[in-house]
Amino acid sequence: MGRKNHRMLSPEIRQRVAAVVSAAGAVGGSHLANDVDQSQLAILQHWPGARCTPGDGRAVASLRPGTRLAWLAAHPLPRDVPYYSVVTFPDPGRISSVLSPSYTKLSRVDARNDSQMLFYAQVIPGSTLVGYLNADHWALAVPVSRSHSLLGSTLVNHNDYPREALLEALLRFVEWDLEKRGQRDEK
Repeated sequence: MGRKNHRMLSPEIRQRVAAVVSAAGAVGGSHLANDVDQSQLAILQHWPGARCTPGDGRAVASLRPGTRLAWLAAHPLPRDVPYYSVVTFPDPGRISSVLSPSYTKLSRVDARNDSQMLFYAQVIPGSTLVGYLNADHWALAVPVSRSHSLLGSTLVNHNDYPREALLEALLRFVEWDLEKRGQRDEK
């Protein structure tokens, strides 16, 4: 493992990491971040039930594809850790109405998007692609329908997603794959 890799995952942490799984992850950034500045993100703090803090003030900049790709190029991922990616890639009819404008905007770059991310920007380089989910980004990442029934039935109308079943299936798959890799390494 190179020096850069070694600093990314310290030995005491690495010993406890069996695998890394990304589900609709912003691995390669989002083209939507190219046209937004940090002050525009502040509106999300007014979303019902939101607990957003300003953080370091660089959230939007960190989501720009150029920023993400430069970081990945400068920080190769440790090769001894298995990576898995799950991508959200819905049929257009599965996009919540509040996300339709961002889906349309991203479609100018590539119609294969989840309203927030292009499908390929969700894949960890060198990972095992576990599958594509017929769900928009929020359906997987933000359970709006569980805490806001009115929003869930109107603006975020495709948000009810079986996250627990997905998590269980992911864990079972990763466990099976790691076992299979272990058996292969023993030979």
